[in-house]
Amino acid sequence: MRRANAPADDIDLSDLRFWARPLHERADAFARLRAEDRPRFYPDPPVPFSRTGPGYWALVRHADVLEASRNPRIFSSEPNATTVIDAPRWLQRYVDSMINMDDPRHAAIRRIVSRAFSPKMLARTEDDVQARAERIVDELIATGPGDFVAKVAVRLPVEIICDMLGIPGTLYPRVLRLTNIVLGNSDPEYTGITPDMGRLRTGLGLARVALAGRELHRIAARLGRERVARPTGDLTSALVNANVDGEKLTARQFGTFFLLLVVAGNETTRTAIAHGLELLTDNPGQRDLLLEDFDGRIAGAVEEIVRMSTPVICFRRNLTRDHEMNGHTYRKGDKVMLFYNSANRDESVFTDPDTFDITRSPNPHVGFGGPGPHFCLGANLARREIAVMFRELFTRLPDLRAAGPPDRLMSSFINGYKRLPCTFTTP
Repeated sequence: MRRANAPADDIDLSDLRFWARPLHERADAFARLRAEDRPRFYPDPPVPFSRTGPGYWALVRHADVLEASRNPRIFSSEPNATTVIDAPRWLQRYVDSMINMDDPRHAAIRRIVSRAFSPKMLARTEDDVQARAERIVDELIATGPGDFVAKVAVRLPVEIICDMLGIPGTLYPRVLRLTNIVLGNSDPEYTGITPDMGRLRTGLGLARVALAGRELHRIAARLGRERVARPTGDLTSALVNANVDGEKLTARQFGTFFLLLVVAGNETTRTAIAHGLELLTDNPGQRDLLLEDFDGRIAGAVEEIVRMSTPVICFRRNLTRDHEMNGHTYRKGDKVMLFYNSANRDESVFTDPDTFDITRSPNPHVGFGGPGPHFCLGANLARREIAVMFRELFTRLPDLRAAGPPDRLMSSFINGYKRLPCTFTTP
């Protein structure tokens, strides 16, 4: 039972150990934060080789997340929107992207890259998504039950985005390994960092992230040069040769966007698919409801899976001027963190927010980000992949279920599952 009226003094969102707590405890903590009269202020976590600022305000209510998202001139994405602190330059040069930009720079680059996600471009991927989903289930049946993340959830999105970019199949494992390091940057399995380590060893972990980013940039540079010389019609060819009103992506811009695509195009959909199996296992009535009319209910199921899982937990915004919102005045230079996971459980917006309901309507979740210029470019591709994957799975393996607790990613940014055991009866 939630303790929304209990004091929230014991909640420290800057402590990595908070994010290792069970999901229901985290949901309880955010309910308590939403119940408070004003937002909480948290100190910046200490990060080596970076200047630690005074801290940030935690935006946990749905209305506040929406208002901040809709007002980029006040709630800026510059200089950084993805991390609480500003990463050191030697790391930022590899992971910076248009996510960390405002208009007009953001709009100029988005005009180029949005072509990759136009209805025409996405229509070209439909047959490939279906064919790959069929192949993944074929191999799952052949190899038998095991880790659902490795055998299913991770494969479809990484293969699709790599194929769209023209990355050779021989590089898929390498790309997956590198993206795991970039997004698993606070998980000991990927970086060797633990919450109790000193700043120096934490810095070594960040160096591994920088090396992974550099390696992805090198893959992008080599592929980009090939496509400038010999365009093939893939996404990389479209991006490196695009010219919109005289604007072209620089080599560095292409590298950072390439990294963004392979990271975001892999991890968020992978997370939603893994959570989806667990949610449908833990809620058999909802599973039965979906299978009674799959085509009629899968769209609603996908939205509810994304709401409940919220793959990307938060993003940052930076105040460009004083601003009053929800009875609180924010000052120019303040940082705020938009906690999408909390907004998606806001009791003032969602009836029974902790209940998984595939018929929920309306469902104004912010699982793909809030409204505004930074709404996820790949949202429709992600929806397509999730729907096709579950259609193929439940058509051929109707008794597929999660078979135990997940091995969760240690992260305050991605609500990821590293492993999830599954079981089914071989047809």
